[in-house]
Amino acid sequence: MTITASRREFLKVSAALGGGLALEFSFPLASKAAEGAAVSEVNAWIVIHPDDRVVIRIARSEMGQGTLTALAQLVAEELDCDWARVETEFASPNEHIRRNRLWGSMSTGGSMGVRGSNDYVRKAGASARELLVAAAATQWRVSRGECTVERGVITHRPTGRTLRYGQVATAAATLAPPRDVALRDPKDWKIAGKPLHRLDIPDKVAGKPVFAADVSLPGMLHASIAQCPVFGGRVVKLDPGEAEAMRGVKKIVREADFVAVLADSWWRANEALKKLKIQWDAAGNANASSETISAMLKDGLTQPDLPRAREIGSTEAALAGAARVIEVEYSSPYLSHATMEPQTCTAWFKPDGFLEVWTSTQNGEASMAAAAQAAGLPLEKVEVHKMMLGGGFGRRGSPQDFVRQGVAIARAMPGVPVKLMWSREEDMQHDFYRPASVVRMKAGLDAQGKLVALHTKIACPSIMRALMPQAPMKNGIDFAAVRALNDLPYDVPNQQVDYAMRNGHVPVGFWRAPGQQNEFYRECVIDELAFAVGRDPVEYRLAMLKPGDKHRLVLEAVAKAANWATPLPAGLQRGVALAYGFGSYAAAVAEVSVNPNGELKVHRVVIAIDSGHVVNPDTCRAQAESNVVYGLSAVLYQENTVKNGRIAESNFHDFPLLGLAEMPKVETVLVPTGDFWGGHGEPAILPLAPAVCNAVSRATGKRIRSLPLKRHDLRAV
Repeated sequence: MTITASRREFLKVSAALGGGLALEFSFPLASKAAEGAAVSEVNAWIVIHPDDRVVIRIARSEMGQGTLTALAQLVAEELDCDWARVETEFASPNEHIRRNRLWGSMSTGGSMGVRGSNDYVRKAGASARELLVAAAATQWRVSRGECTVERGVITHRPTGRTLRYGQVATAAATLAPPRDVALRDPKDWKIAGKPLHRLDIPDKVAGKPVFAADVSLPGMLHASIAQCPVFGGRVVKLDPGEAEAMRGVKKIVREADFVAVLADSWWRANEALKKLKIQWDAAGNANASSETISAMLKDGLTQPDLPRAREIGSTEAALAGAARVIEVEYSSPYLSHATMEPQTCTAWFKPDGFLEVWTSTQNGEASMAAAAQAAGLPLEKVEVHKMMLGGGFGRRGSPQDFVRQGVAIARAMPGVPVKLMWSREEDMQHDFYRPASVVRMKAGLDAQGKLVALHTKIACPSIMRALMPQAPMKNGIDFAAVRALNDLPYDVPNQQVDYAMRNGHVPVGFWRAPGQQNEFYRECVIDELAFAVGRDPVEYRLAMLKPGDKHRLVLEAVAKAANWATPLPAGLQRGVALAYGFGSYAAAVAEVSVNPNGELKVHRVVIAIDSGHVVNPDTCRAQAESNVVYGLSAVLYQENTVKNGRIAESNFHDFPLLGLAEMPKVETVLVPTGDFWGGHGEPAILPLAPAVCNAVSRATGKRIRSLPLKRHDLRAV
C-alpha cells in the first residue's frame, strides 16, 4: 500500500466534508473523504456514517493480541449497534495531545489494553447510545422512556416507528452528553463476551494492513543503521571509503552513537553500510562477558543489608529452628524480544515545519514525545501514524530509540521522507533485553514437611532505573525485579525477600510478562520441596492455599482439566505451576517425555486462567497459545550471551524459535469469576517454564535450575 495524502491535503478534504459534526472535536475520516458522504462524530470514540457504519476509535496498539477487536466489542456492546457494521481506526496521537489526552492511555503493555480502559470505553458506548436514542425521541417528540434500541435501530414502542443510528447521528452530536450512564451487566452481554471474529484478521489474511515495514511514500529514501557493537560506545572515526560512491547512496549520517546510510533502496543502503570503516569507543566495556556479569550478580547476593522487598514474621529465627533446610540457586539469561518486524520508523520533515512519523509502536504518545524531542519541535507540530505491529512484547513501548534515530536521520534530508529499518542482526544485538538474574532461596520445613520459612535473595538489573530513572523507587526496590517473590500466594508465616540491584552495561527492558522468570524460580522451588517430603505437587500447593482463594480455584481447574489424578502412559511425566500477574490468575500443567538420548518433547500444555471477565474467548485462547509458542522458545533454546562487551547472537540461527513440529497441544480453560478485570496478553506465560521444567525433572531425576534447557544433559540419571 502506498500512502500519498499529505497532511495539507488531509486537512483540505476534512474541511470540505459538509455536515460533519463533533461533540468534543471534529475529526472526519480521511479514508472516507472520497465518498463525499457526511459522517458524524457522536463522541470522541464513535463516528457514525449515514449508511449506519460505525467507526470505533482505538487508542491502544494492535500487535496481534486482539485488543483492537476486544475494545470494539466493549464499545459496540454498550452502543448496541450492528456488529456487522463495525469498523475501527487508531486515534490520532496529535489530536490526543491537542485535546488534553482525550483518549486516556495510549500505552499497550502489561496486558493493560482491555483491563486498563474497559470502564471508560464502555461508558463512551453507553453515552453515545443515550444521545442517539434521545435524538430520535426529540425528532418524534416523545418520551425517551418510550424508546428502545437494538442493533442500531431505535424503536418507538407505542407506534412502532423506527429510526436508524445513521439517520439521527448528526442530531445526537448537538445534545449534551448524559452525566452518568448505566453499564450492562456482563450476564446480559450480546456482543462482548462472545467469540466474535477478529476485525483485523480478514485484511491480514489478504495482506492489506500496512505495518511500519510496509510504508511507502513518494520519493522516499531508505536508511540502514550501524550502532556501536558494545553498549554505551560512541563513534570515534568514520571512513566512508567506497560506500559513498556506491550506486543509489544519497547520504551518510553520523551521530554520536550510530552511523546510517541513506539510499534509494534499503538493500543498497545496507550493502553500503557494510563497506563503512567505523572506529568505535567501547566506553570501557569491551572486556565484559557473560562470566563477568554472572560474577557481578552473584556478588550482589553476598552483600550485607540488602534492601528488603518483603518481611513477614521472623525468617532467620524460623530457619534456625526448622526441622529441615533446603537451599538452592537458580538463574536465567538475557533475552531479546526478537520481534518478527525489526525496529522501523519513517520520518518526514514537511516544508511547512510539520513532522510526520510512521512507526510500529506500543505507545503512540511516547513515540510522538520521542519524535518531538529529537526534532526540537513542540508536540503539536508532530503526528505519529500508528501502524500494525509485527510483534511488540515490550520492545516497542518505553524504549523509543528507533523513533529518535529515524527522526535524527530524516533531519539530514528535510523535505524528503526517510524510512529507517534495522537489519535483523542490528535488532538482535541492540535490544533492551529481559534482565539476566540469579536467585538464592532458603526454605525451612517443619517436622511434617510444611513450609514455615522462606528467605529469597535476587540479584538483577533494574528495568525501572534503566528506562524510567525519574520514577520513584521505594527503598531501592524495583517492583518488576521482585514480583512473584515478594507477593507469594502461599501461606508461609515467615518470609524475607532481599533485592540486589546490579546494573551492568547491557540495556534491559520490559520483556513479555516482566519478571516472569521469578515464577520459574518460585514454582520450581515449591516443587522441589514437595518432592523432598514425598508429597504430590498439586496437593502440596493446595495445602498452602485458603478455601475460596482464586489461586486455589485456578489450580483446581487446571488439575481437573489435565486429569492430574489419572496415571499417564509410560514415558510421560507431568509438571504443574501456579502464577498471578498482569491482573489475572493462571496455572499450567505440562506433559513431557524425554527419551534415552535426552531428547525432550513437550506433548501437551493445559492452562487455566481467571481474568475476572472474558471479552472474546477465542482471542483469549489464542493469546494462551501465543504465550506457549513464545515462552517455550525461551525455555528450550533462547539466551543472549555477552562476549567482548557485545551480544554474541545475531539471528535466528543462534537464537531459534520453536518449530512447527515442536508445538505441543495447548488446551486453555477460562474460569472467569466476574468480579475484576485481568489481562490475557501475558499471564499464560508465567507458569509455563516451571510447569515444563518440573515435568522434565520428574522425567529425568535432574533438577533444572537454569535456562535454557539446551544447556542441560537431559539423559535420565
